Amino acid sequence: MINLTRRSALQLGVGAAAGLFVGPRGLRAQGSGDNSLFRFVPHAALRVLDPVSTPAYITRNHGFMVYDQLFALDENYVATPQMVDTWEESDDRLTHTFTLRDGLSWHDGAPVTAEDCVASIARWAKRDIVGLRLAAVTKAMTAEDEKTFTIVLTEPFGIMLDALAKVSSVPLFMMPKRFAETPPEEALTEVVGSGPYKWDASAFDPGAKWAYTKNDAYVPRDEPPSGMSGGKVPHIERYECITFPSMQTALAALQNGEVDAVESFGVDSLSLVADDPDIRTAKLVMPTAPTIRFNWAQPPFSDIKARKAVQMAVTQEDYLAAAVGDPEHYMLCPAIFGCGTPLETDAGVVDRGQPDLDAARALLEESGHAGANVVMIHPTDLASFQPLAAMTTQVLQDLGMTVDVQGMDWNSFLSRRNSTAPVSDGGWNIAHAVFAQLDFNSPLTNPNFDARGLEGYTGFVDDPKTEELKAEFQRAGSLEERQAIAAEMQERAYDQVFYIPLGNYYAYSAERADATQVRSPFPVGWGTHF
Repeated sequence: MINLTRRSALQLGVGAAAGLFVGPRGLRAQGSGDNSLFRFVPHAALRVLDPVSTPAYITRNHGFMVYDQLFALDENYVATPQMVDTWEESDDRLTHTFTLRDGLSWHDGAPVTAEDCVASIARWAKRDIVGLRLAAVTKAMTAEDEKTFTIVLTEPFGIMLDALAKVSSVPLFMMPKRFAETPPEEALTEVVGSGPYKWDASAFDPGAKWAYTKNDAYVPRDEPPSGMSGGKVPHIERYECITFPSMQTALAALQNGEVDAVESFGVDSLSLVADDPDIRTAKLVMPTAPTIRFNWAQPPFSDIKARKAVQMAVTQEDYLAAAVGDPEHYMLCPAIFGCGTPLETDAGVVDRGQPDLDAARALLEESGHAGANVVMIHPTDLASFQPLAAMTTQVLQDLGMTVDVQGMDWNSFLSRRNSTAPVSDGGWNIAHAVFAQLDFNSPLTNPNFDARGLEGYTGFVDDPKTEELKAEFQRAGSLEERQAIAAEMQERAYDQVFYIPLGNYYAYSAERADATQVRSPFPVGWGTHF
């Protein structure tokens, strides 16, 4: 049976080099209530400090420690005020006025001003996909006084608050004007924010360790934390981040009391700590969303019939069962804008849980690409990609294609997937991507909905109709209007096979049992205490 054949293809071991970690501190007594130090193991090493210059998740997480936002998303994905106190929209929806709340200051002691905010928005808008859309309809952005600024538009921008609350992959953080005036192509190396923690430049060892100290001058909102919003109360005096050579080593350090929390690890490592009474584990708030990405610029997948053939042969259940195993750790989710989000819809869904190989082979034959040679590019140094490559290889072989899996390191993969050239000149046909689901929650932020052809996101989807719908979406004045447009966009994405969503699965976090951390989409220092 096909399910057994595919899943057996996934019986691949992913080895990790073991290493020895000698902790910088001795063991901390459980239940000590000592908030002087928290030692955290992040998912990756921090090398770039400027959250505008890179979409890297680790730099984004660093940004949330030191910077603040004008608005922030709560646990229901609703944009709520953060640095802003009051705001209003004119009757014609073209003028937006924002006034900052009291008590905001930079880490160097200077007050946060409206001019700082205007400069920060302008820098971000040159780099971010939503920011570019906002900039395109902005007539003027002006600081009216020390605490008030206005954005005047040429046409309504119904997602204004959502744009100002953008959390990933390039969040909108406020920074002093003198930094915000730096061209976005020039990465900042100095870090001065207004958030609950300060950057300790002296502790930065790129790729190995870094640290933050409590900002005693920070004035939290008088609200409970919710998602990435609300009262950000810093309790920990010093928050240190330490990287490890392997997850086994990191979890062993947690068990030995050398660190206090580990950001994320796969279900395959859960058994290492699940039965330890001194450690608490939990599913991450935000699931992971793997995908199959076609190259529209080159045959065979420039042909919609070839894309549809693969779509007919793929089911989320097959991929998730093979890659993850226990359904407790994964979730079927055909909704392209996320399950449990305001834009969730079942419009146009193709995946019905069973592959249709006969119909898929017939359609591939009709396309003229039966037996085609397909180059799959694949990063060999990321464990999350390994089962995806094995599964898709099996699917394509089931359809009669010949698959050349070309392995490479992550940086080479990122560079190679930007190529629109033929395979003979270093191009590619099919690849995978692994995202945090939060990146998919809007058609304006979901990179798979970049339909600008060769100028767009890797895969080079070329669909002017979708670009028109995105413009309608950003002008819409109500959630109901945006939901209707999103449903139409999802139908089109399935019909044209922009990409194939492979469901959601959960990674896990672990922390000392006497530690408390805020449950948020990303790791944050505020609210953490013993």
